[in-house]
Amino acid sequence: MNHLRLWCLLLAGFALALVACKTTLRQNPIPSDGRILAFGDSLTYGTGVLPEQGYPAVLQSLVNREVINGGVPGEISADGLRRLAIWLQEYEPKYLILCHGANDLLRALSEEKAAENVRAMVKLARDQGIDVLLVAVPKFGLRRSPPGFYEEIAREFNIPLERNALDDIERNPALKSDAVHPNAAGYRLLAQAIVKRLRETGAL
Repeated sequence: MNHLRLWCLLLAGFALALVACKTTLRQNPIPSDGRILAFGDSLTYGTGVLPEQGYPAVLQSLVNREVINGGVPGEISADGLRRLAIWLQEYEPKYLILCHGANDLLRALSEEKAAENVRAMVKLARDQGIDVLLVAVPKFGLRRSPPGFYEEIAREFNIPLERNALDDIERNPALKSDAVHPNAAGYRLLAQAIVKRLRETGAL
């Protein structure tokens, strides 16, 4: 009986290892001359800090690749979806970092519609062969955890998700310039979290 139990445990561990191998996300390396498009709203734009302190500028210094700041303060996801096609055509990025939906959540707009728009943005990039990293935005208020649709979209398209960075920053007043936006230290932490995810997937 003990031997049988041991074999069952070994087989279960082997099965879990196989599943882990199959679900490991791997992305194409970003060429040294490849552009990265950081796309989103004020959290991407860098509201609250100098331009060189926003996360796209910090990210550029960390990865030694050109990072385009595609942030527009106040933009909702429906407008972002319309704009993304133009930016992809104009800048021809090799990689997209998508951080959108914050203004939908702030204005208590439909989460289903926000999810639909974010999903469409990911699909737009993937249909053009552009790898994507999705950054989850937490709800604002007493319950700050990100909506579940970010994880659902990441699973659907098999893309990496940075789920915790903004959530952790929003919970720490020492990392914020106002009620919503990070300060320089907060944006740097976000950039570092993104770099970590990019390295885990092989994009860097």
